[in-house]
Order: sequence, then structure tokens, then C-alpha cells
Amino acid sequence: MADSRHIAGLAGPTLMVMTTSEALNLDIWAGVSPTLVYLNGLMLFVAGLAIVRTHNVWSLRWPLLVTLLGWAALAVGTLRMFAPRAPQLAASASTYAVILLLFLLGAFLTLQAFRRPRDPAA
Repeated sequence: MADSRHIAGLAGPTLMVMTTSEALNLDIWAGVSPTLVYLNGLMLFVAGLAIVRTHNVWSLRWPLLVTLLGWAALAVGTLRMFAPRAPQLAASASTYAVILLLFLLGAFLTLQAFRRPRDPAA
């Protein structure tokens, strides 16, 4: 559980800041270069791989979200690396819904990371 809390303590606040900044600056992705999309994909791929290599927990508890986040980052990073010229998400209700969902995931992970454990083993 210590690995889960450690990764959640990094990923949670990162997701919250990233999604807030993207919601406020979504227009910057309209004319972004494929090189930047590729670099973003590479960073997501490395982050996802790091999470999956250190945290591959498949139990029906909150640490499963950390594992799923790692696999999602790995998949999205791979997609962005192989398709850097694909159109980026435009401002729409579904885009903002995804951003909100990721923000809420970040908030949940942050709370799990920084809350006082119920028992010393948690």
C-alpha cells in the first residue's frame, strides 16, 4: 500500500493541476505541432510504464485506480506517439466531461495519498 500512496501522491495533484490548466487553455491544442504531440506521448508512455512496472495491483480496492491510470497513460502515450498528426480534442461538452473525470480521479488519489492510514500496514 505504500507504493500506492506514493504514486497517488504524485499522480493525484498532477492530474488536478494538469486538468485545470488544460480546461483553461484548451485552445492551445488547436494548432499544436505533431512534434509536441509526439513528445507529450513519449512522456505519457514513460510515466505509464513507470507506474505499471512498480505498481501492477489488481485487487478491488482504490489502488486499482493507480494501476489503471498507469495502463491508460501507457496506452494514450503509445497512441500519441504513433498518431501525432491526429486531430486534438476540441472544446466540447464531452472534452470537458473527460477533463472533469480526470480532475475528480486526481482529487480522489490525492485524498487517498495524504489521508491518515487506518492501520499501520495501510
